[in-house]
Amino acid sequence: MGTAEQTKPGLHQTVLDDLGRRIASGALPSGEVLRIDELAESHGVSRPVIREVVRVLQSMGVLVTRRRVGVTVADQKAWNVFDPRIIRWRLNGEGRAAQLDSLSELRGGVEPIAAKLAAQRATPAQCGDLTKAVMDMAVHGKSGDLEAYLQADLLFHRTLLAASGNEMLGALTDVVSEVLIGRTHHGLMPPEPNPAAIRLHADVAQAVQSGDPVAAEQAMREIIVEASQALRDDQR
Repeated sequence: MGTAEQTKPGLHQTVLDDLGRRIASGALPSGEVLRIDELAESHGVSRPVIREVVRVLQSMGVLVTRRRVGVTVADQKAWNVFDPRIIRWRLNGEGRAAQLDSLSELRGGVEPIAAKLAAQRATPAQCGDLTKAVMDMAVHGKSGDLEAYLQADLLFHRTLLAASGNEMLGALTDVVSEVLIGRTHHGLMPPEPNPAAIRLHADVAQAVQSGDPVAAEQAMREIIVEASQALRDDQR
């Protein structure tokens, strides 16, 4: 196979996403042995490309190399479930509902605390970003531009986690982002976002700006409850 094909932009990512989705969906179950030559042939790529993809999946705990067996799909307990790519692959498959429930529970334990801390630690610039995000959400929510709404929503939650001043909470930004992205890209958002949800985001921004940790935490908790209920209603 020629060098040009091996180095084609996006080739590695395409193979990685394909294998990742198949594993996350259970099409390649735990214990399945993967053959480098067979994978290279089925994907139409070179063995070095497959080996690099395998190394990435091993770093995520998805694959493991066993003596006398070879490359094997690992038990899900070994996976790095916080890796945004694994979250994305799971949201793309039949286990979407369970993954969303799990992520909603995680958000419920993280973002209200982040909001509480942000009310004590946010910088003026971060307060401004939160306010801007809410204003953009209101504009794009009314127009029904869900992609633009998503970008404003991402800015809000990314800023809030950073404003907590806690590096561990801040490190969960990509996890929360994948929830919001997946909800939009998999058609789980209403044509026009719930005005009540936007008002709650405004309440969080106001509480953070005014330095009210109790109000910030409560409003953020209500956002999680509203989002979780909306997802449950959509799945019925």
